[in-house]
Amino acid sequence: MKFLKIILFIAISIILFAEKVEVTSDSMKAEDLKKEVHFIGNVKIKQLKSWLHGDKVIVYFDENNETKMYEAIGSVTFEFKKEESFYKGSADKVTYYPAKSLYILTGKAVMDDLINKRHVNGDEITLDMVTGNANVKGNKKKPVKFIFDIEEKK
Repeated sequence: MKFLKIILFIAISIILFAEKVEVTSDSMKAEDLKKEVHFIGNVKIKQLKSWLHGDKVIVYFDENNETKMYEAIGSVTFEFKKEESFYKGSADKVTYYPAKSLYILTGKAVMDDLINKRHVNGDEITLDMVTGNANVKGNKKKPVKFIFDIEEKK
């Protein structure tokens, strides 16, 4: 019960002092000792103009009860938007580290950079939303694929 009070306090703090994060799901389970909250079934997370959907999302908290990491599992789709960046895609699993603004997409990872008109897919994509840098890993059976447009000079 104490953990639920902490979660409620954090949610209110986020609403009052930072960007609002809204999570909806079919069910929720808080694990006090592990400092985890499990959202299960048709999970939708929305923050400003960004969103993420998945079958299950686990939110991990640190010893100060601050959000350490989000882990979305199963049929994950997303749109990540910041001032001058807009990414859309899907993966089997997406891990997000809010303190670093870092996303790790694994398993059939597909991502489109809608601003720069680029498409990439691989086994794992790491996206740093602060720098815009992305690292992509593939394998022998399914190598990394990168598709982009070249503008013709007139």
